[in-house]
Amino acid sequence: MMEEFIKNTKFSFYKKAFDKAPYKNITLLDAYNYIRGDYAKEQTMQLRAITDKEQARKFKAEQFALATFSGTFSQRRADKLLQHSGLMCLDFDHIADVEGLKQRLIKDPIFETWLAFRSPSGDGLKWVTDVVLGNHTHAEYYRAVQQYLRTEYGVETDRATSSVVSGCFLPFDENIYINDKLTKL
Repeated sequence: MMEEFIKNTKFSFYKKAFDKAPYKNITLLDAYNYIRGDYAKEQTMQLRAITDKEQARKFKAEQFALATFSGTFSQRRADKLLQHSGLMCLDFDHIADVEGLKQRLIKDPIFETWLAFRSPSGDGLKWVTDVVLGNHTHAEYYRAVQQYLRTEYGVETDRATSSVVSGCFLPFDENIYINDKLTKL
């Protein structure tokens, strides 16, 4: 059962962006609890008050934890992938209607949404869905999903998240979406 697999799958968690090795491996439910909890609330509010882009980028890298939703790693390098998680986190930057896009993705008939949350800056969306790689690489699957999103929703994803080792900063979002299949298992 896909839900059982997704509920138990793990990915790496890093306390800071510059950490080479993960602090620990976590599940989607762990990530949900982190994002919904107060762990990154102060940093998120501080980041959203910074108007200088370079200062904001530096603050985010120094102050936020991150997760590599696509797998567990011994070090944060593609060649140090221990196991692919079966997940992919896509990033949408500078979205005019973040909540509207989130709701449309949650209802998508093709892709299952496991988590969806507002980015640390507040004007973007992080969307976690499952992947079935088959004979394809992570990057090939990412490009196919990216094309689908472009065609169906007219949105572009941040290309920086196309790598299996891409990290996702974990902000505070009290309105994070979690697929109820995860909470009912």
